[in-house]
Amino acid sequence: MKGRWRVAAAGAPIVVTPWLVLTGARLQAVLSGGGELELTRGPSRRIARLGPDVMLDPPDLDGMLARFRGTDQERELGEALLDQRLAAGIGNMWKAEGLYRARLSPWARLRDVSDEELRRVLAETSAAMRSRRARRSVYDRAGLPCPRCATRIAAWRQGDDARTAFWCPACQPSPAGSRPVGDEAPVG
Repeated sequence: MKGRWRVAAAGAPIVVTPWLVLTGARLQAVLSGGGELELTRGPSRRIARLGPDVMLDPPDLDGMLARFRGTDQERELGEALLDQRLAAGIGNMWKAEGLYRARLSPWARLRDVSDEELRRVLAETSAAMRSRRARRSVYDRAGLPCPRCATRIAAWRQGDDARTAFWCPACQPSPAGSRPVGDEAPVG
């Protein structure tokens, strides 16, 4: 993604040359210096559908949960969180931070994650994204100590797009038989 986002109260003056303006009831988001916008049409010529917006307050956890349960349950949780058809708005940084807050491994299979755990990671991710005080605990901190337990933060590529997953192997233990379990598999 290129450009710079500015989020303000709806109706606030726009002081840049906007590339894209998204307006809601209470907030507006202005993108300046944007690149390319592509809307994909499927076989029925309908615009591809996004999942419920994770930034809503409160988020539609029931809607998100239904979509997560309606997808392949063999998928890894970390990869599924990035699927915009399941929950719109979660990027790689917030995936890592939400999983850390919920103490869940990105390597857990959806089938092994309870509805309560899935709701917790979605709620934690939403809260972190809406907070002005959220700080990075694991994202882009491979090799540094975990803020909770001082174990070294691990990083490993995940999914078909090879996005880097960041996690604490002690606070977010990987399920038995899953891929990485610690920092023996770092991203270089």
